[in-house]
Amino acid sequence: MRTDGLQTEGGAVGRTLGVEEEFHLVSPDTLELTPGPRASAAALAGEAGERVHPEIATTQLEIATGVCTTLEQVRAELVAARTEAAAAAERDGLLLLPASTHPWDSWHTMPVTPGERYEAMVDRWAGLARQQDICGCHVHVGVPDLDTAVAVLDRTRPYLPVLLAMTGSSPFHDGVDTGYESWRTLWWTRFPHAGAPEPLGDADGYRRVLSALVASGVVADGSHLYWDVRPSARLPTIEFRLADVCTTLDDTVLHAALVRSLVRVLAGRAQRGEPVPELRPEVLRAARWRAARSGLTGPLFDPLREELVDARTAVTGLLAELEEDLTTAGEWDEVTARVQDLLGRGTSAARQRSTWLRTGDRRAVAEWVVREGAAGRS
Repeated sequence: MRTDGLQTEGGAVGRTLGVEEEFHLVSPDTLELTPGPRASAAALAGEAGERVHPEIATTQLEIATGVCTTLEQVRAELVAARTEAAAAAERDGLLLLPASTHPWDSWHTMPVTPGERYEAMVDRWAGLARQQDICGCHVHVGVPDLDTAVAVLDRTRPYLPVLLAMTGSSPFHDGVDTGYESWRTLWWTRFPHAGAPEPLGDADGYRRVLSALVASGVVADGSHLYWDVRPSARLPTIEFRLADVCTTLDDTVLHAALVRSLVRVLAGRAQRGEPVPELRPEVLRAARWRAARSGLTGPLFDPLREELVDARTAVTGLLAELEEDLTTAGEWDEVTARVQDLLGRGTSAARQRSTWLRTGDRRAVAEWVVREGAAGRS
């Protein structure tokens, strides 16, 4: 998220938000992962557009919206950012593939982007960094201080599985159908600092844990925390990092809307002194796995009730908890309409798998992702 004009310090929780998305680069002829050295170099130099940034591999690009206050601004910024990224990819004659994994290609064809940050990541994490053939979607929500960020973070854990289930776009990996809607989640879990952290309590609790992780050598600083939710190391925001890349713009806007509303609701509960829900880490991991496994196509595991629930029921339950906030913000009608659309057509992962089962052609899957991702882009 670009920081120009950011006025979040001391402001209301959730007044601002921004979105980051990562994309694969593919050849228009073969639709295989293809390095974009000119696009990556331009992004590194800040010459690919104000919203376009490099990623760890030259077969990837990242976009970051400006700071937004309305969902209309989020959509407009995403359109502008995806358009800039497509133009950057065109420097190498390439296209954007907005899904968390490629339908058949793998990290073997992904050269590491030249640059001090990326070289340090490979030095620190070795094969984990070199094999990072996944893309994600991150949402930043403005918070006034670190204590507020931690108070919200501690209360997000029961809600992360259903948010994940609504965004799956990585059913394939290394050319096989994994049986998951979000294989990216399973892949990401290989990092020792991934997933949802245990409750931190307050800003000092966060700093103590971060200090220990830095001392261990797992991370260099807070910008390398791969938690599903984390306080941003450089912005006055709390950052949700659990989602797969949403192929369609509508699904990205919906995810951002739900995340911001959840932050507002949980900050209110913290302010009222409501306790942090008690969850065993084993139970939360099971709920996360269940969401990655079946997304919206099967049951989800409710980590509070410790029972399987219908995915539609889980989504409806989330909306019920956010209804008052979304109504007050004037976002209820838009969010519920987008939710019904998503439930009706399915996630990107479900539609990719449907295309594969119908055609038996992985190229048809890649063509669908590229085409669907470009829809609505100027």
